[in-house]
Amino acid sequence: MAGFRLLVGLGNPGSEYENTRHNAGAQWIETLARQSQCSLRTEKKFSGQFGKVYIAGEECYLLIPTTYMNLSGKAVQAVCQFYKIPPEEILVIHDELDIPPGTVKLKRGGGHGGHNGLKDIISKLANNREFGRLRIGIGHPGHASQVANYVLKKAAPDDYTKIEQTIDESLRYVDDIVRGNLNAVMNQLHSFKA
Repeated sequence: MAGFRLLVGLGNPGSEYENTRHNAGAQWIETLARQSQCSLRTEKKFSGQFGKVYIAGEECYLLIPTTYMNLSGKAVQAVCQFYKIPPEEILVIHDELDIPPGTVKLKRGGGHGGHNGLKDIISKLANNREFGRLRIGIGHPGHASQVANYVLKKAAPDDYTKIEQTIDESLRYVDDIVRGNLNAVMNQLHSFKA
């Protein structure tokens, strides 16, 4: 199975969105960049913060789109075109309402589940859904009408700690994830509970 060359963390730009639930994916990339001593720099042509790292001996690209969440596909498309990266070699890290804080799921392919960032990426990749997703649980507010407000707020301290632990735990497997050994990682990660 192909590994991943482009790791994309979704979020909204600007300090007012820092550490909000919707920025869990961006936070994952920031943590990985710190651990890898990689400095992300703003790249206009990619509409995002961008960096290169070596993971498991492979050159990988890190991207945090600096468009708003619902335009995330623009940045992904730009990097993919520039580096000739097929959708199968993209891993998108994003917040997930359908699983509770402290849990994380990994999969390849699938729909967008109402996530505006994923929706835009799928449309910009000509409806190819075969990219990987690392879904960081943020829990659900209970009613659809509350979702927009909920994802843009900071998580309660207890939940925030769980989200951070989930990020740290999933980053322990980053070599295997990048190599495409998803089943081995799923067995470990899917039983993890912060």
